[in-house]
Amino acid sequence: MDETTAPEGFNPLQRFGADVKRVRLGRKLTQKHLAKAVGYSDGYVSMVEAGKQMPSAKFASGCDLAFGTNGLFAGLLKRLDEADHPSWFVSYLEKEKKAASILDYSVHGIMGLLQTEAYAHAIFRAGHPHAPADVIKGKVDARIGRRTVMAQEDPPTLWVVLHEACLRTHVGGPAVMAAQLGHLIASAESPGIDMQVITFAAGAAAAHVLPFTLLTFHSEPTILYSDGPLGGKLYDREPTVATAVRNYDRLRAHALSPDDSLAMVKGLHKEFIS
Repeated sequence: MDETTAPEGFNPLQRFGADVKRVRLGRKLTQKHLAKAVGYSDGYVSMVEAGKQMPSAKFASGCDLAFGTNGLFAGLLKRLDEADHPSWFVSYLEKEKKAASILDYSVHGIMGLLQTEAYAHAIFRAGHPHAPADVIKGKVDARIGRRTVMAQEDPPTLWVVLHEACLRTHVGGPAVMAAQLGHLIASAESPGIDMQVITFAAGAAAAHVLPFTLLTFHSEPTILYSDGPLGGKLYDREPTVATAVRNYDRLRAHALSPDDSLAMVKGLHKEFIS
């Protein structure tokens, strides 16, 4: 196989990088040449080509200008962002598969790994009200497909802290919520998954913290994933991660115990099925 051809197993971010590399080599440009042309460092170019860096819109447009590809890479990036998993989330998914533990704090909705198909559909439909049905289905299937990480030979442990708002926000109607809470109960009762609920009564202890996820590894440093206005981002700087770890410990300390949390979810579940 030509070394510039992206293998079928590559994720969308890696395929984008492989395409950049293939065209760059075809134009007989070095990474330094491309870096100068697009206004980024050669290290940035290297990370993009390796599928380890989400390319910016400026980078994609710069590639089109440098290569003379008439909007090809800008279009590829746009489709990458509109795919089942947005480009900024792909890097997280690759890390999630290798994690030893996943520590999640969810504020507005139940985390993706624990969502039912109907709940995920309602979330995506609300977020993309004008998208075609097949686009929504692709996003739902991709989210549900993430559950395979918990079925691996050596799956990560999962600890989720849910703000009470996640449980009381009606997503998709009573039937959808009843099924979702039922799934949450079954998940919390299965090995390797711990759940805590931080109630409204916790007040500012939870109100000042945005949703985030920590991934720990057997032989790599812990990393932080957090959403932002332009999408999610991974952080690996030790001070930033350490602050998130401390916040997570405080959230768990202010939350109900796992047993009391499960009892609360069961009580809410009964309200939806009654």
